[in-house]
Amino acid sequence: MKRLMRMKEGKLLGGVCGGIGIYFEVDPVVIRILWVVLTLLSVGIGVIVYIAAWLLMPEEGEAGTATQSP
Repeated sequence: MKRLMRMKEGKLLGGVCGGIGIYFEVDPVVIRILWVVLTLLSVGIGVIVYIAAWLLMPEEGEAGTATQSP
């Protein structure tokens, strides 16, 4: 089962775009570019959404997000 989580390694700021890129199997750079365009076109709403995602998305490897092995 796939889970939406922030990246721990290779992140630029909070790992949100990298985590979204991994979840949707898209290069994180593409997600970052789209996020900047969204922020510029929406007069800064992208920044608020990014901060909310940063606070709500768990980071890779945090307690309670570990997967069980069979």
